[in-house]
Amino acid sequence: MGGRVNRLQELLGEAKRIAKEYAELTGKPLGITGEVAEYEAARLLGLELAEARQPGYDAIRRDGSKEIKVRIKGRRKQKGQTAGRVGRINTDHEWDTTILVLLDAAFDATEIYEADRAAIIEAIEAPGSRARNERKSLAISKFISIGRLIWSREVQ
Repeated sequence: MGGRVNRLQELLGEAKRIAKEYAELTGKPLGITGEVAEYEAARLLGLELAEARQPGYDAIRRDGSKEIKVRIKGRRKQKGQTAGRVGRINTDHEWDTTILVLLDAAFDATEIYEADRAAIIEAIEAPGSRARNERKSLAISKFISIGRLIWSREVQ
């Protein structure tokens, strides 16, 4: 198992380097943010990743005999960027909590926030925003305000 984990870390490091260089050369993202966020959340928080394409959740957190279904979202923040949105949060599927992994320009985790299902649904359904109501997307700042910081690179 240790060899597999080491190889995954090597591959992820290489993918991060390539994605960063690709973005620098083209000005476009390569599209690995979600996968990096899932891996980083699992590694840093001790989560068990779900099977690929599992509807609703991306990982399991074990709390004794209880399984908590965790949806993982990731956002890479560019230099000077202060705004942004969390991708679509489908409320029709089964999940208990959502984690937002914020990544720096090198695709390294800087902070991880968590918000429970009830708080997210309440925020999405609040009147006034087409992006929230129709697209089921929250601003990063809104996610942070309804969630809680559960990991920070600065604290480690």
